Amino acid sequence: MADRDAGLKGRLNRLAGRPGFQRLAARLPFVRGHVRREGEAIFDLVAGFVQSQALAALVELRVLHLLRDGAETASALAPRLGMEAGRAEILLRAGVAMGLLDLRGGRYRTSLRGAALIGVPGLEAMISHHEVLYRDLADPVAFFRGETKTELAGFWPYVLGGEGGATEAARYSALMAESQAMVAEETLDAVSLRGVGRLMDVGGGTGVFLEHAARRARGMTLALFDLPAVAEAARVRLAAAGLGERAAIHPGSFRDDPLPAGADAISLVRVLYDHDDATVAALLAKVRALLPPGGRVIVSEPMTGGPRPNVSGDIYFAIYCLAMRTGRARSAGEVAAFLERAGFDQITAHKPRRAFVTTVVEARVPQ
Repeated sequence: MADRDAGLKGRLNRLAGRPGFQRLAARLPFVRGHVRREGEAIFDLVAGFVQSQALAALVELRVLHLLRDGAETASALAPRLGMEAGRAEILLRAGVAMGLLDLRGGRYRTSLRGAALIGVPGLEAMISHHEVLYRDLADPVAFFRGETKTELAGFWPYVLGGEGGATEAARYSALMAESQAMVAEETLDAVSLRGVGRLMDVGGGTGVFLEHAARRARGMTLALFDLPAVAEAARVRLAAAGLGERAAIHPGSFRDDPLPAGADAISLVRVLYDHDDATVAALLAKVRALLPPGGRVIVSEPMTGGPRPNVSGDIYFAIYCLAMRTGRARSAGEVAAFLERAGFDQITAHKPRRAFVTTVVEARVPQ
């Protein structure tokens, strides 16, 4: 049966690839709608890089901010963008085509989608940061063959075990912290902290996740473990949030140093996908050895779609990790398998509300 299905699909693919068939199908009433939609989807793929660059220009020039509260013509806005009116018109019309701007009576205004984009914490910063990834992808064949010395790998040296110091840590932490609030909310909506006495966030950055967790569980004490270059920023942030007495800050590297004891739940938020399989296995073994019976580990990060590849995990984050040249995006099933091998049970992969934000997998130490 499988061979028969494969043969049929092969014949259909060969038929669909013939220009003459495409012209005929575009005229047939019962299939022309499908043909048109498929054609538009294909062209969206072809135009993707141009759209991303137009998006970068809209963000860098703060067009969505400028047009959020009032409509303007291209001619009126052009001087503020530092370009002549005809070029401004092309950029603004591109924004309309992407659904980020509305056009009425020759005047442009930010759409609801555009307003939502600038309202997502950290999204504009990430779009601006894409210029590094764009350069890495300039020769895509060389990139996928592993022949490109990626610039993005040099952006994160400290978090990947390199020699980066305070400057690299500050760049990384600022970029991550801006979007961490949304990740924290998605994570905490998926899991309950009921019964947790002490939560330790390993690789916790500047403490954004712990700050949000503290609001959900008022009596819970907190601990954060991260590299010294980041830990001090976490101390300042949590103290400013009034959590200085509840939060213990532990500087160190989970690669080389023991994790502090005392937690009955450990969170790993956007940590595992930064690292290779050996590092992930070693870290989860450390976490498993540290937690008491019934203790929990919470893994939250972007994940691939597994048997059903998706845009966020299997294109964006998978390729981003490839450019970082260290970690990789994994499916919830792969993360669950790592947890099982580390000795956890009761493994639950929560259905994500917004997979492009995060997916959550949690597990327990056997009683």
